[in-house]
Amino acid sequence: MSVPEEEERLLPLAQRWPRASKFLLSGCAATVAELATFPLDLTKTRLQMQGEAALARLGDSARESAPYRGMVRTALGIVQEEGFLKLWQGVTPAIYRHIVYSGGRMVTYEHLREVVFGKSEDKHYPLWKSVIGGMMAGVVGQFLANPTDLVKVQMQMEGKRKLEGKPLRFRGVHHAFAKILSEGGIRGLWAGWVPNIQRAALVNMGVLTAFIIYSILSKYINFLFLQFRNFIFIIFQIHYSLCSGLVASILGTPADVIKSRIMNQPRDKQGRGLLYKSSTDCLVQAVQGEGFMSLYKGFLPSWLRMTPWSMVFWLTYEKIREMSGVSPF
Repeated sequence: MSVPEEEERLLPLAQRWPRASKFLLSGCAATVAELATFPLDLTKTRLQMQGEAALARLGDSARESAPYRGMVRTALGIVQEEGFLKLWQGVTPAIYRHIVYSGGRMVTYEHLREVVFGKSEDKHYPLWKSVIGGMMAGVVGQFLANPTDLVKVQMQMEGKRKLEGKPLRFRGVHHAFAKILSEGGIRGLWAGWVPNIQRAALVNMGVLTAFIIYSILSKYINFLFLQFRNFIFIIFQIHYSLCSGLVASILGTPADVIKSRIMNQPRDKQGRGLLYKSSTDCLVQAVQGEGFMSLYKGFLPSWLRMTPWSMVFWLTYEKIREMSGVSPF
């Protein structure tokens, strides 16, 4: 055995397999953030389905009998009618989704940044490269995670189906994957992938770009306000999270509404949707039947969720990278 090979075996795992380590570390950080903010995600999904005009074609009375109206009443309704723990219904596939999605997008983004785009001659990473890299990373990560997102959305609606007297579709997460696969094949697991990656591209463009700006400004804050840097970092992190979450929600909510409805729509025995032919068809039906603002159903819980999610994720991600010996993001 050569000396370099022996030296390589002595290196920490994070240095021997850097990409795999970054994938796992980002997945761990995303899991923590997802568990902390999942009730808002569930509330958002329930609001997005409320008053779905296309259901009238199937003679479904759910549109008229929907018991929820706003974010607070929706959350309280879930607790009162289904139980407190139902606020985390669908959290298992959501964790699966974020391990794949967050891990995939962070590894892809860093690969694009370091290998494909590279730094400029003055050793800086231009903002336009962050924008393009963020969008491409979001597309890759979300495409890989689409099956888990599909199961998450459908499981989040199981409690509402029970209240409406409809039979439950799944006995659990793995049964959901198996049933969708048996009815629609591999292709069925990627239902709604077009609006899903559109949303991911827009959200990542806003969030990752804002984080680059945050990273640059934080260095100046560290230099200029050394004595009060911890307090200023906290204030700045909150402000960054609010602003980036607002931009991401404005850009991504319409595509999020469309993908959620496509994923949750009833299907025939071949796995084909009974309400929408495509994402464009879903968009047209929503606007015609419910008005343009229907594309922003669930906007408030989506924004409120992105702020703590972003804070928990980035703070956890940077900390565990530091503890694991991986270079800062």
